[in-house]
Amino acid sequence: MYGDTPSGAGSPVPRHHKPKPFAPVDFEPFVGGADPARISEAAHLAAQALVHHGRANEDPEVTERLVRLADKEGLEAIAELWAESPARSLPGALWRLYALRAATLQNPDRMSAFFTAGRQIAQVDHAVAGVAEPPGAEELRTMADSILSGAFEGDFDVALERTAAFCRVIALGQAHHADAAEPSNESHASRLTKSSHLLVKTAEDLEASAHAWRRGELT
Repeated sequence: MYGDTPSGAGSPVPRHHKPKPFAPVDFEPFVGGADPARISEAAHLAAQALVHHGRANEDPEVTERLVRLADKEGLEAIAELWAESPARSLPGALWRLYALRAATLQNPDRMSAFFTAGRQIAQVDHAVAGVAEPPGAEELRTMADSILSGAFEGDFDVALERTAAFCRVIALGQAHHADAAEPSNESHASRLTKSSHLLVKTAEDLEASAHAWRRGELT
């Protein structure tokens, strides 16, 4: 997202390190980044501009382009700007919305299996997430697009809460699959359990961000 900037005649050109590759289905965090103050300022300004532009515009084609921003620019480009922002901030919340959509589109069948396993336990969250029945791969894709569209066309806090609810259902589904896998594949079960715990934390952060948005404090 940032180019190299000369620091003076004869000085070496500083290079910003890109984050490690993104593994959407596991919602892995990113590591490291040069000049955190500059990156943080740019992240907040870009997030504010994107949300303001999206919500001020009534053209559905503009919303479609915003929803597909990661498809065009690449998720890693968005991650470079937003992934290291505090979870309970506007850029941090936007990153999670785009990451969830990417995870769902990358492997909708797997996400559908997790959602199906978790929805019977978390029926309230299932309803809030708003996935059509039966929750197959295509329904999950539609849900992911509709949540991100809602961030620009509807109530931003509702989009965050829908994402949080979806995370909770997926987390329960992962925990269920982890229990089933543990006797035969302990390492796989461990990875699923870790991912489940991370998703619950993500849900909590998104819910807190939704409350902050309603108070006018999400920046």
